[in-house]
Amino acid sequence: MADRSFLDWPFFEPRHRDWAAALDAWCADNLPVDHADVDAACRKLVADLGRGGWLRPTGIEAGGNFDLRMLCLARETLARHDGLADFAFAMQGLGMGTVSLFGSDAQREWLARTRAGAAISAFALTEPGSGSDVANSTMTAEKVPDGWRLNGEKTYISNGGIADIYVIFARTGEAPGARGLSAFLMPATVPGFEILERIEVVAPHPLAHFRLTDVFLPDDALIGTPGAGFKQAMAVLDVFRSTVGAAALGFARRALDEALKRVKERQLFGAPLADLQMVQGHLADMALGIDASALLIYRAAWTRDMGASRITREAAMAKLHATETAQQVIDSAVQLFGGDGVRKGFIVESLYREIRALRIYEGASDVQRVVIARQLLGAN
Repeated sequence: MADRSFLDWPFFEPRHRDWAAALDAWCADNLPVDHADVDAACRKLVADLGRGGWLRPTGIEAGGNFDLRMLCLARETLARHDGLADFAFAMQGLGMGTVSLFGSDAQREWLARTRAGAAISAFALTEPGSGSDVANSTMTAEKVPDGWRLNGEKTYISNGGIADIYVIFARTGEAPGARGLSAFLMPATVPGFEILERIEVVAPHPLAHFRLTDVFLPDDALIGTPGAGFKQAMAVLDVFRSTVGAAALGFARRALDEALKRVKERQLFGAPLADLQMVQGHLADMALGIDASALLIYRAAWTRDMGASRITREAAMAKLHATETAQQVIDSAVQLFGGDGVRKGFIVESLYREIRALRIYEGASDVQRVVIARQLLGAN
């Protein structure tokens, strides 16, 4: 059983501990789901999580704030049980994060559906020529009578192809670079929206490359003001970046649990594998990395929940350390499993595939290093 002693840390309130315990119990009864059809699995997960009330933290009331500690606890717990369940939960929050923070009353009506699991959301920022360099976005939104006309492509969009509602970032041209982007709310049913490719990756998730061709969106589809899209996107990522670290932490905890069971049961040279000092050293390093990651993640979440307007540095540190450390922890677990560590059907093999993308999306590890360095340089 995963270590839960961290819940006694002063970062948490009783409601967080109760939430984590209740969600863990739900996960034990309902996860993992069958991943044979990934689209169907994600639809089921969103619906089930919605019915259970577990998606409520993924959206906020007008003028409110995200409970980042609760979001992180949810992602850690779900990831420990089923990586696809974590994905389904996370995208309901990230997908509608711009609407939660900046949307109009009419746009916020979608939140009732996404939080109930009745609609699936997507956050469409990445383009073929602009991954980490968001300011280089080339999708355009041209002002026309009563609305906007959008043209361009997006790629590696999570929930692409199954989402009901998309937040689209496009260039409206108020200024060069980052200051000329705006955000729009786009239903999947609009004419001119075309899925070009469903993207297959090592740990299957719904991903797509799509094109917008003369897509018309009415004036009320604009989220906030023209030219505010970059700041809006960064504000959303500032919230949800820590939760990526939390998901990595969940994967790492599961890997350590699996490794502990393995080394206690596996015999080598007439004794349990756990008796070898080298094995004990690996286990100690795994536990140390996990606790350090948890401290960084829940420091960032607590800081945001206590009223900090931005946690750019804290979130970058949390994501960077947690995802890089989880990769190391899972690699050690694979090594301790020997040949079974790379064999289909073993948890550590699936974790090995699941963790790799977390070091890339929502800001690759090297980008996080740049963010941290700039924060340091700007403060001195």
